[in-house]
Amino acid sequence: MSVYYHKFEVRWSDIDANRHLGNSTYVDYCSQTRMAFLNKNKIGLTQLNRWGVGPVMLHERYSFFKEIYADQTVFVGLEVSALSEDGSIYQFVHKFYLPDGTHCATAEATGVWIDMMLRKTTAPPEDIMEVMNSFKSESVQTISKEYLKTLPFRPENINSDIFK
Repeated sequence: MSVYYHKFEVRWSDIDANRHLGNSTYVDYCSQTRMAFLNKNKIGLTQLNRWGVGPVMLHERYSFFKEIYADQTVFVGLEVSALSEDGSIYQFVHKFYLPDGTHCATAEATGVWIDMMLRKTTAPPEDIMEVMNSFKSESVQTISKEYLKTLPFRPENINSDIFK
């Protein structure tokens, strides 16, 4: 089991009106951590394009414990907390830490790998599975498509006439 950490220097533009790290910045930091993780493990855009697959996030949720301010350094961790048997569905846990080890926030992100041509969920190549397996948390769960039905929101289409 390994944890990947990505370092950020908090910029003025990362701060909100309350003078702490803005909510959208947490999302951006998690996304950048995931892409840095993939790049570091030789799963960058070039490889993803060659394989014809891409990661898609379906759901993210956050818990905040301590404020993060401008000019601080923050480390964002990544662990695989859940994975389907074929690897097509995954869940990452991101933990935000100050350099002294203070735990400031946790995010959970659930996603799928998609075939970029078919735009459908697909199992990733073995190279991706090897990396995902090496970053599994100690308490990793096995999930399935049924798990996706338990996510808190479902589509609810409405009559578009209300927009006119």
